[in-house]
Amino acid sequence: MKVRVAYLTAIALLTILALPTTSHAQENKQRLPHYNVIDLGTLGGTYSGAGGISNSGWVEGWTSLSGDTERAFLWRKGVTTDLGTLGGPNSDAGWRPSERGEVGGGSDTTTPDPNGEDYCGYGSYLICLPFAWRDGVMTALPTLGGNNGWAAGFNNRGQVVGQAEYNIPDPTCELPSDYLQIGAVVWENGKILKNLQPLPGDPDAASFAINDWGQVTGVSGGCSIPPFHAVLWQNGKAIDLGNFGGTTSEGIDINSFGEIVGASYLSDNTTYYSFLWRNGVMINLGTVPGDVSSEADGLNNLGQVVGGSYDANGNNRAYIWQNGVMTDLNTLIPSNSPLYLLEANGGINDWGQIVGTALQISSGEVHAFLATPGKWSAADENATVGRAVPKITVPENVRKQLQHRTLLRGLKRGLLEQK
Repeated sequence: MKVRVAYLTAIALLTILALPTTSHAQENKQRLPHYNVIDLGTLGGTYSGAGGISNSGWVEGWTSLSGDTERAFLWRKGVTTDLGTLGGPNSDAGWRPSERGEVGGGSDTTTPDPNGEDYCGYGSYLICLPFAWRDGVMTALPTLGGNNGWAAGFNNRGQVVGQAEYNIPDPTCELPSDYLQIGAVVWENGKILKNLQPLPGDPDAASFAINDWGQVTGVSGGCSIPPFHAVLWQNGKAIDLGNFGGTTSEGIDINSFGEIVGASYLSDNTTYYSFLWRNGVMINLGTVPGDVSSEADGLNNLGQVVGGSYDANGNNRAYIWQNGVMTDLNTLIPSNSPLYLLEANGGINDWGQIVGTALQISSGEVHAFLATPGKWSAADENATVGRAVPKITVPENVRKQLQHRTLLRGLKRGLLEQK
């Protein structure tokens, strides 16, 4: 225990020393930076997306191969690594890696699911297992007695969170009764460290992100019947984070201060807004002006929040929220960028680097992007600051692809879509 406390203290001190000089308590009053953007490409297929970034520059996500099977990938300094699978054709990773480049995700196996579930969401109907990838090796993680599961975010103590099935039918599913209950899990060293209990009265839970203090965020609810609740797990207890009047909210990311971001429906259960939960209060972050809904996907220790903002037709654009203002990220990149940034669904690290999905304008493909704060020439600065960026109507094929990704994320989160 003393070793663990000392380790956590060292991690906290190193984090504080590594952060830019403006403190979180001062709310980082500097103006928004401008960003240089690079396309992370694919591994031979037509799409990719970034799901998380560490302070050390590791980016994890998903990419298609030739033939459009899907693989989890890890990128750093221009090198993309295919993380492989657990025997089946597909794998995926979509959360924050550790500073050592450890990744959690889900992978097809070679075994058909006995209940006919398509838990990985690829149409293969194979058993889908959670995995931890480190040092070139993908290791299957145990479930709670059921067939399937999915791992999500890592912390720097070697712990990864996610969800796993019990061998118990879920009475809240609208699909056949042989669909199973799921539980929120923390794994460490390839074993289940904790089974995080849902809120009283809820049968299911799923966890998505964990910080180095062991605080976890995710969702508690049922298979397909609301309400679903954004939750914080700490000291062995699930805490309901509240909502904006609707029946569904979800916690997506958590920083070192225990602050949480996510999304909540309003009372109409149609419109949803990003939230920042801080000191017990759920703050409504609104949308980019002109849009109707938004979702927060990540935050850093400086209080910067990133995500996606959506208009009434479902067209989306990546945003950054800082000091009470939500800004279209496309207004902060070069005007001649070949990418239109759709969503910062990979989050933001403490150096201000942002990852997510973008539309490659020339080809119409969706690719992972990395946006890094940088110095610009005076000409570039003058051409970009304050410019209006035309809203792009997302092509129908891209829209379907993004909807598929949303469905997959719902499956991974476990409770916002039918399993």
